[in-house]
Amino acid sequence: MTTTDLAAHQPWSRQQRRRVFWPVLGLVAAAACSVAVVGLAVGDLAPSTVATATLFALLPVVVVVGAFLWLDRWEPEPGRTMLAAFLWGGGVATLGALLVNSLVAVTYGDYTSSVVSAPFAEEALKGAFLVGLLWWRRDELDGLVDGIVYAGLVAAGFAFVENILYLGRAFDTASIDGYTVFVVRGIFSPFAHPLFTVFIGIAVGLAAGRRSVAARLFLPVVGYLLAAGLHALWNASALWDDDGSGFIAVYVIVMVPLFAGMLGIAVWQRRREQRIVAARLGEFVQAGWIPWYEVDLLSTMRSRRRWTRAMRTQYGGDAARAVRAYQVAVTELAFLMTRLRRGRVEDRSDPRVPELLAAVAGTRARAVALTSAGR
Repeated sequence: MTTTDLAAHQPWSRQQRRRVFWPVLGLVAAAACSVAVVGLAVGDLAPSTVATATLFALLPVVVVVGAFLWLDRWEPEPGRTMLAAFLWGGGVATLGALLVNSLVAVTYGDYTSSVVSAPFAEEALKGAFLVGLLWWRRDELDGLVDGIVYAGLVAAGFAFVENILYLGRAFDTASIDGYTVFVVRGIFSPFAHPLFTVFIGIAVGLAAGRRSVAARLFLPVVGYLLAAGLHALWNASALWDDDGSGFIAVYVIVMVPLFAGMLGIAVWQRRREQRIVAARLGEFVQAGWIPWYEVDLLSTMRSRRRWTRAMRTQYGGDAARAVRAYQVAVTELAFLMTRLRRGRVEDRSDPRVPELLAAVAGTRARAVALTSAGR
């Protein structure tokens, strides 16, 4: 009996708790943490100041999140899980970091809090979401791209709330120019937090493809140490001197090259996903899972967009969404088959194979039905 059969035989109330109640409760709790952080940190400021800070903090986060969603185009992750990642970063991680860093600052001073506590506590709290996916939702991680995307969303949520705090205080303090803070944090370094946490995301993405328990334990630790170390260097550079030369040097010599390197890795992995899908389509045709004349339509992102646009123009939005769902199901099946082959596991022995085969057949049947009705 497969996991799907077991789920089907569970009482309806238990399925509802597992699929709806607990995920929604988690999202609400994470959102409540975000509100609590903002309330604790800027609750004494005027509402207009908090609103201005939130607006300025929103500008860079739109760009950052948009970049990670673009990276996730081949096989989009579940929207609820991505929202959970963002809220975890903006709620749970920021609230935990605020409490830990405040305690360390009172006990050991601001420098220790900024250079030691903040990097290690913040990266641990952000990385906890990724490690949770690795151990309890491993099926959501298809490789490096998924690890990078989830890490980026967690970090974007964290940076969004943190920027509200910094900008709110800056706009309320005459000695600090809020617009200067926005330029430094929102224009020159909006990808700072994502860059740190992406090291954990890459490690988790690599670990997800390993069958060894030791690898799933060791790789995230390595990613965490790299993320925390880079974060500590970044924070320390801002405190080295009064003229900011150390900060500029670290920004130019370390951060910019690392960002360029991470961008290159992300784009390379996205293209690699396209090659993985293209390599499996011929096998799917031979197995009778998809028709031969759809190979060209599924093999590139450009052809997929053209197909979806044509369906929307000729048959409407429902047909376009059905085709998009079919494209995603084929992609998920291609990734799964690739992982199974690398793991030297029999394809039919994994319960996810028949599940995805049913999804491919079902989404294609719906798209065909909608186009037939449109004619």
